[in-house]
Amino acid sequence: MENSKINIGLIGAGHLGKMHIRNLLEISKEDPDVNFVGIYDINTEQAYEISSELKVKSFGTLEEYFDNVDTTLIVTPTVTHFEIAKLAIEKGKNIFIEKPVTARVDEAKQLKQMLESKKIVFQVGHIERFNPALLALRDIQIKPLFIECHRLAQFNPRGTDVSVVQDLMIHDIDLILSLVKSKVKNIEASGVPIITHRIDISNARIKFENGCVANITSSRISQKRMRKMRIFQKSAYISIDFQDNESEIFNLVPKSDKRLKKSNSIVLPDSDMDILYEKLKGKEKNPMKIEQKHFIECIKNSTEPMVTLDDGLQALEVAREIILKSEESTKDFI
Repeated sequence: MENSKINIGLIGAGHLGKMHIRNLLEISKEDPDVNFVGIYDINTEQAYEISSELKVKSFGTLEEYFDNVDTTLIVTPTVTHFEIAKLAIEKGKNIFIEKPVTARVDEAKQLKQMLESKKIVFQVGHIERFNPALLALRDIQIKPLFIECHRLAQFNPRGTDVSVVQDLMIHDIDLILSLVKSKVKNIEASGVPIITHRIDISNARIKFENGCVANITSSRISQKRMRKMRIFQKSAYISIDFQDNESEIFNLVPKSDKRLKKSNSIVLPDSDMDILYEKLKGKEKNPMKIEQKHFIECIKNSTEPMVTLDDGLQALEVAREIILKSEESTKDFI
């Protein structure tokens, strides 16, 4: 093991894990401080296939794997997150764990307690925080009054170990909690199982103490994919397309604003204001690679990640409430 480098590995070489591996191999070539050590997967046949295809080392046991890394990515099914993360914390490893952080709230709380006495960088993989469409808005002041989200996907057997709330909606839950600087006041939700025995489509309405309202719809049984968030705030409307990595801003500005001459502005007659239209598109196209590089920089600089365990826990708590309300809504007709 190269002690002068960040010796990073991955647990869980499935579909998503393979994507992570490809990015990590690129980063290890670009960054001399990063050494991609190898992988571990309980499915030895799958591990062998990935090892052969991508030319990476596959460890035979989890113990051997942990003996050779100081940093690990956990990209296994959600129900296994807790036990693996617990072991990684006990061994003092830096951890990147895919969302949702754990299957249950009490598990995430236990991990939080374990981390208190450890100097470990722990990042949760809420990838949309690193979407170029959102990053392009970093210089924009966002103070939502109303948020509407649609996250729709075609059915895929992957991810059905949890409900659509934990599988898809949790992306938007995390984003909303990061944008609305207020505590949740009330949650209303409904949802139904259609193809699986878990909730496949759900709608939730979250009210915050500051008056903001967020309406979220998620489905994994749609014909077409959609990943959009619309933010309404004083004098502005912001549309974020996470699928196409672009954002649009409609901003109410004085007619004297020089930017109006260089844009597709909307003229408002009998008003001293016009609507300024701007379209922003992120340069980097790979959110996963962005979040991985951020994780690595946090390790190098001993800084807190953008998405902490607390963030993952808060999103999980809201998701649990939505699941409970959704399940309650089905009792009348199931």
